[in-house]
Amino acid sequence: MSIAAELLQLHLRWLVDDNRQWQELIADDIVWDLPYAPSLGHPLRLEGREAVLGHVAWFIGAVKDFRFFDAVVTATADPHHAVARVRAEGLIPSTGRTYRQEYVVFLTARDGHISHLREYFDPVQAALALDAPIAGVPSRSIG
Repeated sequence: MSIAAELLQLHLRWLVDDNRQWQELIADDIVWDLPYAPSLGHPLRLEGREAVLGHVAWFIGAVKDFRFFDAVVTATADPHHAVARVRAEGLIPSTGRTYRQEYVVFLTARDGHISHLREYFDPVQAALALDAPIAGVPSRSIG
């Protein structure tokens, strides 16, 4: 198994379940791209340890009983890159709704740490669970 594939598996296992151990996986200058997050009012890019830890802390506080499952982690020909497709589920206490999501995550490793993540997810699913508006879409009550 490549270092990137191993780090991606650990990322999925520890991000929420053992966040302190997960923090040891990330480089100080980590970059986390979230191309669809701006439609929810979240940053497009998190740069550096503090920005990433702040966003992850928000997520852990906003979603309870979050878990990844059905992960398919694929190593690439370059041992410093890996990709995963993974499903996830959790409860949004503020709305009482279940958050269900499918993610595609690209990881780059450097010096045994996660140096770059690029995460794709369906912002509509997040907005429905959070009862949040989607930028550019007129607001309406969600039943």
